[in-house]
Amino acid sequence: MGRRILVALVVVAGLLVPNAAVAQPATGGAAKLRVAVPQQIDSLNPFLGYSLASTDLFRLIYPTLTTYSPQDFSVTPELAESWETSPDKLTWTFHIRPGVQWTDGRPVTARDAAYTYDRMMHDPAAATANGNFVENFESVAAPDESTLVIRTKTPQATMLAIDAPIVPEHVWSQVEDVAGFANDRMPVVGSGPFELTEYEPEQYATLRANPRFWRGPAKISELQFVQFKNTDASVQALRKGEVDVAQKLTPAQFDALAGEPDVAQVQGQGRRFFEMLINPGAANSAGAPIGTGHPALRDVRVRRAIDQAIDKQALVDRVLTGYGQVGGGYLPPIFDDYHWAPQQPRRFDPAAANAQLDEAGYRRGPDGIRRTPQGEPLNLGFMLHASTSADAQVGEFVKRWLADVGIAVELEPVSDNQVNDRTTAGDFDLAISGWSANPDPDYVLRLQTCGSRPSPEGGGTPDSFLCDQVYDDLYARQLGEFDPAKRIDLVKRAQQRFYDQATASVLYYQNSLEAHRSDRYSGFTTQPAAEGVITGQQGYWGYYGAQPTPAAMNSQDTDYGTAALVLVGVVVVAGAVIVLVVRRRRATVDERE
Repeated sequence: MGRRILVALVVVAGLLVPNAAVAQPATGGAAKLRVAVPQQIDSLNPFLGYSLASTDLFRLIYPTLTTYSPQDFSVTPELAESWETSPDKLTWTFHIRPGVQWTDGRPVTARDAAYTYDRMMHDPAAATANGNFVENFESVAAPDESTLVIRTKTPQATMLAIDAPIVPEHVWSQVEDVAGFANDRMPVVGSGPFELTEYEPEQYATLRANPRFWRGPAKISELQFVQFKNTDASVQALRKGEVDVAQKLTPAQFDALAGEPDVAQVQGQGRRFFEMLINPGAANSAGAPIGTGHPALRDVRVRRAIDQAIDKQALVDRVLTGYGQVGGGYLPPIFDDYHWAPQQPRRFDPAAANAQLDEAGYRRGPDGIRRTPQGEPLNLGFMLHASTSADAQVGEFVKRWLADVGIAVELEPVSDNQVNDRTTAGDFDLAISGWSANPDPDYVLRLQTCGSRPSPEGGGTPDSFLCDQVYDDLYARQLGEFDPAKRIDLVKRAQQRFYDQATASVLYYQNSLEAHRSDRYSGFTTQPAAEGVITGQQGYWGYYGAQPTPAAMNSQDTDYGTAALVLVGVVVVAGAVIVLVVRRRRATVDERE
């Protein structure tokens, strides 16, 4: 893979900003769709990567047995064209679509799927990102190239929602060490609508349309994800025509694009929840304490008081300027069947929070800061994504509100990789986090189980380090429940238990705000069809459906593979509110899947 050093500096209003890239002509008659990505791809290895940027990429490259309809998130066939299950719901037989090929020309067969799942079952590293899908598998086999048979230990209601990428056995069977494999040999072998052909970490990823894709080739010839350090820079690039799609816009940026020539705005309900983790005393899977969480946070009364001291409606009004909903349950409102809201929420009430802390024995000292019964001050660190303006604003509000109840907060802006590493290690008091929920709620629900905690050797995908037997029992029961109404009830009861334990505070559900160049592309498929968006989908529909205009077909596109570019700094966008928070480390945006 060729390495290119991207260097260009432009000083605008005394600030370093991304430079206009050096334009390179597109291939004659070809159309390259350029998407601004304000986040890191944590890995190209589909067994390891779990950031939203990585999982979005995997859905374009690798097949899954089923996918979700762009109309309404309902399950629809993908690599498996049909399936049936035994009466006891323990044996599932999937019939693999004939004629599907890997991008190197080899056929995709049931043996590839069996190999993928078997490796996840028996290689701990291969289970890093998606191991929850196979934890309950008893066996997996491919009696022939078109038949996949999976037997589970107990009935598993998520068998049509296995979102793990399927890899080619003939490639990955040569990989001895999954944990150490970067998967960066280009082109990457897949079978999705696009093939990854070029990648520069923290800079760009370029994909070309797969002519062998079983649904037919995409209407665009290339798709390029260009990483920017912040969404201010990506909006500026959109305005200048250097990128075609900008995603994850702030409300101020979105409003500033209203009426912009040749720019179309897209707004819909998001499938992410934005939360503040409250470390309850992190431990590994053996129960041994890990991390640096403040001991006061082990007291559920303190955690509930912290949640009650936060004005979530003010965050929606002032940080989101109304583009979102107040948080409560663990699953966002876009999935209305499973969304839960507390009947008796802990509403913003500083007086009640103060009283609860007093009653629990955390008295104020002479400096106004509360002390634990052991005399330790309630000084808490609050870890944030450094370059995300929303994190910065939330941090300042939370710091002020908790000061009002006698808790001192120090804001800690760090990089996205540090957020991932430190949260997994339990190295935090408070931390901003968030996940994209799937139409099937199992994946994110599992993040709160004891089984999601890291092993003594590391790994794991914990969220808040909740480890609670009542929650685990509800989680296990919903996993085995095939009656939709009964499963919905169990999922909501699990969310109630999570809320009661207050190991995290779901602050809000932000609307998904994005924009694209209407002079260059149209026909984007949104998901869901009503109030849906282009990016961050459960599938590949948004980019696969893009239709280039004559202007896109004949233009000289900016090629970030050879461009001179600086991906640092801040661009002042008209109407944008920017809160600069750079204290200790430079950072990037991370949004975990």
